[in-house]
Amino acid sequence: MDRFWSAPPVTRTLTALTFAQSALVYGGLLSGYYVVFIPTLVFKLPPQLWRLFSPFLLTGSGLSFIFDLYFMYTYGSALETGSPRFSSPGDFFTYVFFVAFVIMVTAGYFLSGVIFTSALILAFVYTFAQDNRGKKATFVIIQIPVEFLPWAMLVLTLVLAGWPAALSEGMGIIAAHMYDFLTRLYPTFGGGRNYLTTPAFVRRFFAAYAPRGEYRTYGTAYRPADQNPPSSSSGWASSFQSSWGGRGPGRRLGGS
Repeated sequence: MDRFWSAPPVTRTLTALTFAQSALVYGGLLSGYYVVFIPTLVFKLPPQLWRLFSPFLLTGSGLSFIFDLYFMYTYGSALETGSPRFSSPGDFFTYVFFVAFVIMVTAGYFLSGVIFTSALILAFVYTFAQDNRGKKATFVIIQIPVEFLPWAMLVLTLVLAGWPAALSEGMGIIAAHMYDFLTRLYPTFGGGRNYLTTPAFVRRFFAAYAPRGEYRTYGTAYRPADQNPPSSSSGWASSFQSSWGGRGPGRRLGGS
């Protein structure tokens, strides 16, 4: 539980809700009909507003249940804590909200999709790949440039599930690229303004209720409560210690 509560808040919540809803559906305790995206039911009276969120919280069946949760947590937490795009409280929440909205419009309304979890995960992978250009990633059993990772995953979906599934999942790449264009490419190279900023009330909420974290220029680092730094100079903490940290007690020149 300590490890769970020390995880990044948005990714932690997404993964937990996805696990709970998927377990209920595949365990036979909840009908999948009540969680899929059906626009006519969203806007009827009374509106079934939960369908705006539940389609992003259902994994595939079988082994996909494990892999979808793993990819959601791995790439979501990597972005939330390590991406330079999300340096302030609530930035990652705004990103998730935006890409989810684009996925719902494109995959839901235009392509008549009903489940968007894979598309959301692919959006995470695409943004992660853009942040880590030049590095290598493992896909199945081979090493590929990380820029190719989202496309390789999309091709695998095409082979295993066909064109409709791949086209719907590919909307995750479209959504993530739109976010990248509006927040980085256009303001940097087009001389425009970034209008997609985190609202002040969202910043205040995450600044007040996020775990003990350090907001840095390259992302947000979260630490579990009551964590003592290791005394050894080895491990991940050694790179954050002062260069004088392991040199022993000081001595005045000429002293005993």
